[in-house]
Amino acid sequence: MYVLVPDDPVFFAKFQSLEEPLLRRLYRLHSAGLESDDERIISDAYDSWVQVLLKLPLWFEWHKAGTSADPALYEETRYVLYSPRGDQLTSLYPVEVTTVDLGHLTACLDLLIATDQARRAVTGQVCAEVCAEPPEREDGLTEVFRRVMEVLLLPPPQRLLDTLGQAVPGEPVVSVPLSAEQEAEYRCFCEDIVTILSSGDTFAYRSHRAMYF
Repeated sequence: MYVLVPDDPVFFAKFQSLEEPLLRRLYRLHSAGLESDDERIISDAYDSWVQVLLKLPLWFEWHKAGTSADPALYEETRYVLYSPRGDQLTSLYPVEVTTVDLGHLTACLDLLIATDQARRAVTGQVCAEVCAEPPEREDGLTEVFRRVMEVLLLPPPQRLLDTLGQAVPGEPVVSVPLSAEQEAEYRCFCEDIVTILSSGDTFAYRSHRAMYF
């Protein structure tokens, strides 16, 4: 299936921030020396996380900036979106994500939520003894993971997705002018992205929204 991923450093930073805590949890489970369903779920989720990361638009820019490898290996189609008035908009990219990868990531999020609920049931000194990580760190991982997954699962506007999918790359940059109807869909979709990623912090929300509007 295809999802629309924004050329958005806020989304990219949140997505990338999942790597270290996932690896930390995986290492902790592996060090226990016992194979478990939790270890398998997190391992599968990490592999799927990598598969999605490699398709994100900002990953190409970051990787090209830090490597001397042949740039042709990392070429991607760059879309530049324009409103009917000619204003340049923050780009969206159609990214193909498999249902298997989405399933692995969703299963991991469900596991994190269940773990958090179990941890909250333990109070006082008992929690201090059995919690593997500080509660705020555990909560933070789950919240960021939830927001990232909500963006990935956000239904894309079909007309906008079709337009980008039909843009055959013949040049390094493909310009895509939007109709008034597509711009309205674009704005609603991007508003949803900003709300998902930045709600709860007024300053962060306003700063993030300014990237799109």
